[in-house]
Amino acid sequence: MGYHHLAVDDIEPTPDRPSVQRSISDAAGLENAAVNLYEVSPGEDIPLAYHYHDNQEELFYVLSGTLAVETPDGTYEVEEDEAFVVEPDSPQRAHNPESATEPVRTLVVGAPAVDDVHPYDPE
Repeated sequence: MGYHHLAVDDIEPTPDRPSVQRSISDAAGLENAAVNLYEVSPGEDIPLAYHYHDNQEELFYVLSGTLAVETPDGTYEVEEDEAFVVEPDSPQRAHNPESATEPVRTLVVGAPAVDDVHPYDPE
């Protein structure tokens, strides 16, 4: 058996990202899911640009603020205590718009934990 009790704010942010990313899955040694906490200031993206995954499903759960998720179908506004789910092969770009007045704090879970990301060009 294995258990991990983590103080998420004590996890060092991942370097060289456009917003603060704290990898809960790395800190806990998880192998089957990518779990990250993001703190996104106005005008910042969650680390990846407009993209899609071959096999990974993603779930964005907004803890505070409003997350914008741009898709080919339009932009969704995901409010505090709401979740947004992205299926494989579905392009998206999650960000906090320049016009926002507060940061966004969101928990993002991706499974399986694979590096199957591809850039998406909406044009």
